[in-house]
Amino acid sequence: MILQLSHVRGKRVLTWTNYETLKVEEIEPGILLVGLNRPEKLGALNLQMLDEILDLWGSLKHNLDIRVVILKGEAEKGFCGGLDMNEGVPVPEYTAPLMFDWQTRLGEIELFMRQMPQPIICVIHGAAAGAGFSFAMASDIRVISTDARFLCAYVNVGIGGADMGSSYFLPRLIGAGRAYEFMLTGRIMTAEEAMNLGLASRCVEREELMDAALDLARTMAAKDPLALRMTKEAINHSLGCAGLEAALAMENRNQIMMMMHNIMEGRSPVYRKR
Repeated sequence: MILQLSHVRGKRVLTWTNYETLKVEEIEPGILLVGLNRPEKLGALNLQMLDEILDLWGSLKHNLDIRVVILKGEAEKGFCGGLDMNEGVPVPEYTAPLMFDWQTRLGEIELFMRQMPQPIICVIHGAAAGAGFSFAMASDIRVISTDARFLCAYVNVGIGGADMGSSYFLPRLIGAGRAYEFMLTGRIMTAEEAMNLGLASRCVEREELMDAALDLARTMAAKDPLALRMTKEAINHSLGCAGLEAALAMENRNQIMMMMHNIMEGRSPVYRKR
């Protein structure tokens, strides 16, 4: 287990130890910085990173100390170049059960990112291709540099253009019409297009990326962590729900939970009893 639990003066203390393919550091109280640490491979996803990132996301699902996660690439040239075709596929054991299990685990990365209570800010410079594009789409907020480039590369390597949640995320982020274009052609989306289409929230020079991400992270970390969790959960639910009635049911449940939470914490609820 990468997240170690110790006790200092009777208090529970969480200590982050190093992964080999990830850099993990709580850079400020409640703000966790996660770096894709394969710079020599443009942050490409291999089998070890698959194991480690699933372990990390799984440990954060029930972590109440971390309020916001910032995800970035450690390579100079870009965020993430996609799947490492040499070390990311379980060869030579090309059996249907093994390949299906591997494919399922690839999808679990994005599923865990949506299930985590912490908002995820993805910081993107240079290339975000294939799996890297999916990591960006599965995040809650995208802060990009002016040289950022997005590529739904799956169709370019002889497989279906929909993979790792791209057919779910991209139409919801930029609209179905443009999503069809990028997924069927496998062409590059520029930083300007990403901003114009609403994929990214902020576009800054590369040297300003972390400042912009930290500005957002600090604002969110100052909020009630349950409020952050309920808000993320409500948006997730509304994106996948059948309609307005289901969305209202989720919102109503969350608001009552927040009011009761405030009362239990000794704070005034939004609505006072007269």
